[in-house]
Amino acid sequence: MGKTLAEKILSENSGSDAHAGDIIIARVDLAFLQDGTGPLALRQLEESGLEQVANPERVVLFLDHAAPSPSRELANDHITLRQFARKSGAQLYDVGEGVCHQVVVESYANPGEVIIGADSHTVTAGALGAFATGMGSTDVAIVIALGRTWLRVPESFKVVVSGGFAKGVYAKDLALYLIGSLGADGATYKSLEFSGEAISNMSMAGRFTLANMAVEAGAKTGLFPTDEVTRTYLESRGRSALFRALLPDPDAEYERAIAIDASSLEPAVSKPHAVDNIALARELTGTKIAQVFIGTCTNGRLDDLAVAAAILSGKRCHPKTRLLVAPASPEVFREAIGAGYIQTLLEAGAVLLPPGCGPCVGVHQGVLGDGEACLSTANRNFRGRMGNPEAFIYLGSPATAAASAIAGEITDPREIM
Repeated sequence: MGKTLAEKILSENSGSDAHAGDIIIARVDLAFLQDGTGPLALRQLEESGLEQVANPERVVLFLDHAAPSPSRELANDHITLRQFARKSGAQLYDVGEGVCHQVVVESYANPGEVIIGADSHTVTAGALGAFATGMGSTDVAIVIALGRTWLRVPESFKVVVSGGFAKGVYAKDLALYLIGSLGADGATYKSLEFSGEAISNMSMAGRFTLANMAVEAGAKTGLFPTDEVTRTYLESRGRSALFRALLPDPDAEYERAIAIDASSLEPAVSKPHAVDNIALARELTGTKIAQVFIGTCTNGRLDDLAVAAAILSGKRCHPKTRLLVAPASPEVFREAIGAGYIQTLLEAGAVLLPPGCGPCVGVHQGVLGDGEACLSTANRNFRGRMGNPEAFIYLGSPATAAASAIAGEITDPREIM
């Protein structure tokens, strides 16, 4: 019987003939923590009596969720992570050095690897053909100490996306459509495995966005086969030797097959207070927006800033709408400066934040006021997500965000493009 991508990767990393439903012990190629979950993991590590690091070069700590620190307590958590890195030899990315998921794909993730992070959006690296998934702090602590973990091999959904995107439609719109179709728990503990013409033609930036959002349908991981797009990306990162062809078997068994025609999609928006509460952007015209946020591990890449800058070029944000922009990494920031995107965004009235998560999780740098609405390119819009349970969060693509910043209300980007 043929194997899915998830079954292939977990078979190889466990040294077993793994199939959906099996319990396996797998080698972990990369483990990472961020400043929200990291301190708890390190405390669990200490309490377990396993204060050791199996592979310091492949254990990474990130200060990104509350960076720079907005409080004494969080500053002390940062000290804890810095001290552990110095003591253990683990890698540290300090304040301003980028969002963990972006840095992982820039510098660490490779096809066929198992990647475990103490953050649900670890799934982003699935775009490079890695079985990447988030776990709780205790589980990740054990991974750090032993270099392996147990997993139940997930069943897989085959998502075939045919055709091509129309103008103004992007990977984020596809992700929102899929989540709206499946529901927030419609793919719980499944592997979403993407294929089809639209996927083959999709840039790595788009693939990262789609993989990143897989967990919003409950998926354990979101996986892409590797191809020339993957190879070119790894070559650009100096990891060409780590490229490998990775495809599901033709006779692989899937629990479900989903077919989507990309040409039928329109700009979509997720409405408060659930990611699967989906509407078309054009249906929400007139919804006033006090703040727009472009960034995060979902849409803070160079391609995203390019789209936003193209729409905002020569225009100004609405006087009643704030625009916050946070590049996902220093490399993205530098390249956006070199390409002129940052200058364009500043001239449009944007406020630039340091590379990091920014206001996404609601700790700082853009907490909303009572009754305010934000159009964000992030991946979650739960009540209180951006720091205020009395505020409202809508999710959309960078194009929809930029168009809405100009209009001061949710706007279909095709009206401006």
